[in-house]
Amino acid sequence: METAAEENTEQSQEKKVITRPEMEIGRYQWMYRNSRLHQYHHVPALRGNVSPLGIQGCFECCIKCLGGVPYASLVATILCFSGVALFCGCGHVALAGTVSILEQRFSTNVTDHALLSEVIKLMQYVIYGIASFFFLYGIILLAEGFYTTSAVKELHGEFKTTICGRCISGMFVFLTYVLGVAWLGVFGFSAVPVFMFYNIWSTCEVIRSLPANMTASADQICVDIRQYGIIPWNAVPGKACGSALADMCSTPEFYLSYHLFIVACAGAGATVIALLIYMMATTYNYAVLKFKSREDCCTKF
Repeated sequence: METAAEENTEQSQEKKVITRPEMEIGRYQWMYRNSRLHQYHHVPALRGNVSPLGIQGCFECCIKCLGGVPYASLVATILCFSGVALFCGCGHVALAGTVSILEQRFSTNVTDHALLSEVIKLMQYVIYGIASFFFLYGIILLAEGFYTTSAVKELHGEFKTTICGRCISGMFVFLTYVLGVAWLGVFGFSAVPVFMFYNIWSTCEVIRSLPANMTASADQICVDIRQYGIIPWNAVPGKACGSALADMCSTPEFYLSYHLFIVACAGAGATVIALLIYMMATTYNYAVLKFKSREDCCTKF
């Protein structure tokens, strides 16, 4: 009896329990003899945002791209565009208003200020050229900043630079220094009309502050524009006194020209600051490129 019970337990253990999924698989194999069971492989868990193909995720790509942005050159480009636009636009309109004031108030004879009119027209054409040149130069410097920043930070694989690339970077450093010195002169020159208009405006304020019964002393307060050298000494009338001077300061042309010259001077100052930032950024990138190129040559040998 015991041996029979043991045999029955052994037979029950040897019997295979067939589950429902296995029955479904068996039926599938019976229907499609040539098919094979699908083999599923374990896919390892992903780390971060890296895909199974080894391609970087969106976050890593964005961080890498942001790391290659030359922020100093970008700020300098925005500041340079803004400064040049203010200087050229406001300076052009202010010069036209200055000619109108001279013709109406200080020089009624056209031949007296003919040379000044030609010089102002030439300056207006120069302003067009300055605006076009700095628009292109700012874009080129920004592109050069992207190139040198990517090369310095080695964002695109192995560090590689050529002698031609370093020479171009050095040329931009030299040209930016020259333009910075030139714009210092432009900034100083743009302060001259601001000084002249400020003197005229302060004289008008003195006339307005006088009491109403002091008309005789008000007529003795004059502004002689000939002393600034912009019109000859034989120009008629050449100066404005008393109520005529006060009326000139109240005109929209004088008020607009005065403030536009101030804005143009501020734009020239902003351009000088932008060129200083360009100088620092390009000099630093050029020095690092030169140092890394020497280090790369030393490691090869």
